[in-house]
Amino acid sequence: MTDPNLQEIHDFLVGLAKKAGPKITSANPSTVDTKKNSSDLVTETDKAVEDLISSTCQSEYPDYTFLGEETSKSGRLTASPTFVVDPIDGTTNFVHAHPYISISMAFVKDFKPLVGVVYNPFTQHLYTAIKGQGAFLISPRIPSSFPADGEKVDSIYEIRRLPLRQPSPPLPDLSHALVAVEYGNERSGNNWECKIGTFNALGRSKTEKDGAMVQSVRSLGSAALNCCSVARGDIDVYWEGGCWAWDVAAGWIIVEEAGGMVVGGNKGEWEPAVDGRRYLVLRSGAGKEVVEEFWSKIQGKLVYEDTD
Repeated sequence: MTDPNLQEIHDFLVGLAKKAGPKITSANPSTVDTKKNSSDLVTETDKAVEDLISSTCQSEYPDYTFLGEETSKSGRLTASPTFVVDPIDGTTNFVHAHPYISISMAFVKDFKPLVGVVYNPFTQHLYTAIKGQGAFLISPRIPSSFPADGEKVDSIYEIRRLPLRQPSPPLPDLSHALVAVEYGNERSGNNWECKIGTFNALGRSKTEKDGAMVQSVRSLGSAALNCCSVARGDIDVYWEGGCWAWDVAAGWIIVEEAGGMVVGGNKGEWEPAVDGRRYLVLRSGAGKEVVEEFWSKIQGKLVYEDTD
């Protein structure tokens, strides 16, 4: 097997994202099923978009493996060249017509993300990265004034290198941080208690036990978009447990190419696996001392039986 042409794969995935986008924006998710529980949703559109992406990938690259949310049985990566895909990351948002969803596609080889493409077809924000070549946002340019009545509105797209603020300002500690977190679909047991306890510690005054007093928290409902917000630099830190490789692989390489870092969601996990299901994602300008501080605020330990 020849070495993969990463630029070619990047261009292929960008084209595929744009092809799949209208299937999402034109859909009315009338058939909604649950997987694990009522917070873990899947629609006919998730399945149709994954079918389109998987068939196109397998036709164009028949020697490569495909790992997708709606068809994978194990959720685990191998060393083989693999397309890792979440057709709609943020299905709950999609069902509620909340326009923060993404098509998340990565190319992974030897367990390392090498290409990432994350596309929100509602906002038309396209995030991309190739290993060693930087990360970029392609998006419609915001007009300086509202168009006059009857005036044609032309979408002009601009390409911006990530992070959007360069150089990135330093992040001295968590008390200066805007942090992204998510509930996930486990709502009882060890991991839920760990999350809720940690959320409380992050918000608690620094005069209280384990308090970090972060400036605030955000929850976009899409792991891929959370990662891209870290890559942009407008979210400082993102802590996650319970996601799968298809949720984070594309965002992972985008963050790294934007100068950020991905470590594990538990203390001491400096070299996490892409399919390890727990992550701490930090923007450019946040150093190891912020990692250590965050780890010190975690109330317990995230444990997932399929990875531990």
